[in-house]
Amino acid sequence: MIVNCVAYRDGHKVEDLAPERISDALAAPGNMLWVALKDPDDGELDVMKEEFGLPELAVEDARKGHQRPKVEEYGDILFVVMHTVEVVDGELLNGEVAVFVGRNYVLSVRHRTTQGFSGVRARCESEPDLLRQGAGFVLYALLDAVVDRYFPVIEDLEGRLEEAERRIFKGAPARESVEALYDLKLQITTIQHAVRPLLESLGKLFGGRVPPACAGLHDYFRDVFDHLQRVNQSIDGLREMVVTAMTVNLSLISLQENETTKRLAAYAALVAVPTLVAGIYGMNFEHMPELKMLHGYPMALGLMVVADFYLFYRFRRARWL
Repeated sequence: MIVNCVAYRDGHKVEDLAPERISDALAAPGNMLWVALKDPDDGELDVMKEEFGLPELAVEDARKGHQRPKVEEYGDILFVVMHTVEVVDGELLNGEVAVFVGRNYVLSVRHRTTQGFSGVRARCESEPDLLRQGAGFVLYALLDAVVDRYFPVIEDLEGRLEEAERRIFKGAPARESVEALYDLKLQITTIQHAVRPLLESLGKLFGGRVPPACAGLHDYFRDVFDHLQRVNQSIDGLREMVVTAMTVNLSLISLQENETTKRLAAYAALVAVPTLVAGIYGMNFEHMPELKMLHGYPMALGLMVVADFYLFYRFRRARWL
């Protein structure tokens, strides 16, 4: 559906437009149009394609979605794809925003996102001096909003990692801990797939030759690039911490298994000594030493008890029991 279709002039809002009036508003001198679509159907995209004169290949990418983050030029038209990542009910929702930027218009198409960009529009309208710079500044504002929304996701993942680490050292079941850490690793990979391709593509918007729509806005896009680098570094740090936590968890499992093995060995030794003594005296030979002693039986029992007490004492000192 069409969320907004607004004409601006000299940094100020002029009017809301019906889709069929877009081409007329574009032809008016000094106008800049900002149109926002959410999960549009094919008919709505076809209307936008005709009104703005959009390239077929870019429209197909926006129609199908599931594109890799990228920045592409089609003549004077700039096509940018960004991925949004939101935390919804403890899970990451991966959405997509495709933005067409022309000389005097911006068309944004978003899919599978719960958060809109009304705050971005309000920010731009509150700063007419910046909005006066045209479609390039609107693209910067959209990019900045998408990148800033990565930071709360990173914080949420960091909090979940800290909780998982606490559970590991509190003795949570090993399988449960491994599953939690692996799920966390998958979610880190999801946000990484949104950040790294965009980081690679964003360099096209500042430094050297830049698209005409972005001319004069180098510092703004460089600022977004710096923020995106911080997000990428945080992702790398999180991945290393998750791998470390998984290694520590496996090490703790090995230590626990070693402790169990030592305890079983100690109990086996406590049983083996009486078994040995009883086995010797249980042999059916006629001529055995001490076989006919009056106190032989209690002496044998006493030997078993003393030997077991001694072994138990040594195992406790060695912390095997």
